[in-house]
Amino acid sequence: MATKVLSHVKQFFNTLRNLQEDENNHCCTYEDDIQILKKDGDKIAVLNLLDYGHQEVFICEKAVPKLNDSDEDSTLETSNCADSVVALTAPQTQLAPLPFTIAKARQLLSWYTLSQNANIEALDDPALRPLWVRCDMSDPARTTWLGAEGVSVANEVSGVKLYSVTCTGPVVNKNALMTLDELKREHKKRHHSSSTLTIKGSAQFIMFGSIVVENTTIESQSSVTVDFKWNHVERVLETPPLSSTATLNIKVASGDQRSPMFEVFRELQFLQALADGLRTGEVEWLTPLESKSAVDLTKEYIQELQSVVKSLQEQDFKPTKTKPESVPPIFNSFLERDDLDFVETLWVRMRKSVVCYQDIVDSLKLVIEALTYGYVTPWIHQDNSSTLSKLILQSYNQKMEHVSLTGLMPVQMLLEMGLNKMRKDYFNYLVGEELTSPNNLTYYLNTEVDLQEQFIRLKKLHHLLEVIVTCRTFLDLPYDRLFLLTQLCLQHYKTSPYDETHKFKLQIKPTLITQFYQNEAPVVWGVEVSSGQGPDKVKTSLQVSDKPLVDHVFFKPDHTNVTEVQPVCFSTLVCCSLVNFA
Repeated sequence: MATKVLSHVKQFFNTLRNLQEDENNHCCTYEDDIQILKKDGDKIAVLNLLDYGHQEVFICEKAVPKLNDSDEDSTLETSNCADSVVALTAPQTQLAPLPFTIAKARQLLSWYTLSQNANIEALDDPALRPLWVRCDMSDPARTTWLGAEGVSVANEVSGVKLYSVTCTGPVVNKNALMTLDELKREHKKRHHSSSTLTIKGSAQFIMFGSIVVENTTIESQSSVTVDFKWNHVERVLETPPLSSTATLNIKVASGDQRSPMFEVFRELQFLQALADGLRTGEVEWLTPLESKSAVDLTKEYIQELQSVVKSLQEQDFKPTKTKPESVPPIFNSFLERDDLDFVETLWVRMRKSVVCYQDIVDSLKLVIEALTYGYVTPWIHQDNSSTLSKLILQSYNQKMEHVSLTGLMPVQMLLEMGLNKMRKDYFNYLVGEELTSPNNLTYYLNTEVDLQEQFIRLKKLHHLLEVIVTCRTFLDLPYDRLFLLTQLCLQHYKTSPYDETHKFKLQIKPTLITQFYQNEAPVVWGVEVSSGQGPDKVKTSLQVSDKPLVDHVFFKPDHTNVTEVQPVCFSTLVCCSLVNFA
């Protein structure tokens, strides 16, 4: 019997070792029915309680059965637990992870533990990443995970920490939750250390994101949550004290109609269409925002300029800053500027009305003709570097170069106009609000790189502004926090690709956001009891959440004696035992 067990230990260890060392492989199968995955610890909700971060761990689950045509109708397998259901097959798009029975999970952990113990079986470099096994919650304790990780002293494995995760829920009456005293007793029952207990609290609140209106959830890809951490916890579900450390997690997706940046986003969308078209050779035109054609708007603009010149001549060339009443406001957005030059104003009109390639060609022909014959002598900003701006400068000396409006040239010219205009919009806002200095924007405003790279950097700058404006508008953050957040975003995007799913983290004083959380329920609340130091440190954790922290077990709602929909929560208990090999 012992020989057979040690044979399993060696085989299991070798499988884990090979997977650990293979950087290109993240999954393997053991004994046909056991699937082993390599995942970052922070990708598994429960493991966030153990602060694995990006450390890789092994996840063991049942291998997904190969379905025949006759098996497609099978959907669920009920476990021994009366109030939970384990998914055998999910919708065809994706199968849910399949858990093991508690007996099988313990067997896998025993193989792992024996492989780490040099006193039992001498293996070369036995150290393995932590192992976690999904369980079906069919035991009386309702276990959803079992885990193990080696404990090393002086680069040698000296023991293992064994973990168990149990879940309860859905819970309607929060008075039924484990109390802090009960959690302390649970910890002392497993650990008889004479060292002082350390108790830490944590909580997460949603400050901005999806909202519910008349029982309907309006989804949002943007979210701002706040994480609190504090010491000296007195009771379960207590409100974080003002002495807590608080960190905002800010994830903002462009295009949210609630954002003051929405109109600017639509402008960026048109610029995106041009940049994509210049790269692929085909532009996907957007729905126009103006009823008039681009050509008609361009004609009107040229005529307006001619009327202004004529009016000035009739007034003996006396300059006036008064805008003609006949000219309607055409730029009304969060980043509104009153110093638009000729090219920028032309861009505003064209981006709202262009619906085809010929619109660009015909509109630019009108402008070039007006410049050639001196019908207009428009002014432009000195830093406007577009092709059309260069033609305007040349027209001042009646020496315009010929530009062929064929191929992709018209699209390129319009793209240049938009890039220049939006860069100046963002520059004016960030510098004008004293959120950064011009030097810090050099990377984003560089016109020496190709147009595609210019657009990518502009898009990063836009996302930065979406983040800043969201925090300013909806959270009313003070200037010093917005300034720091701006610097964090600028530094991040200098070296990182565009990513709307990235969460920017910002330290903040709880007093600045009390109105957002003090009367709200947390989405996650946790308390951790620990003792010991270094490798001997052990923890017992309780976490209460509005959703279960496991994805391989489904919880049946308990409607007993419940006459109306009430908020529920789920309780997750993580216990740890330290086993020393010496």
